[in-house]
Amino acid sequence: MKKSFVHILTNKYRTTFYVGVTANLEKRLIEHNEEKGSIFTKKYNLKDLIYFEEFTDVNQAIAREKQLKNWHKDWKINLIKEKNPTLRTLLI
Repeated sequence: MKKSFVHILTNKYRTTFYVGVTANLEKRLIEHNEEKGSIFTKKYNLKDLIYFEEFTDVNQAIAREKQLKNWHKDWKINLIKEKNPTLRTLLI
């Protein structure tokens, strides 16, 4: 089964968040770090991975991405803190 990932990126101040979906998390992070990711991540310098979820069904990943994009910022922060209490940058 092919994996899909929903990921959340932020800036060094942890003030702005980006929710995305990808089949190759490592490759996508490289693209964001080289500013080849989305225009939004480039504009706000969002390069730090602080949260991700893994899925075996791409449709579930896309649905989760849409759900998280509609969440309030505080909800996203609370979700992230469940797995990453200090909001540290994750290495994969």
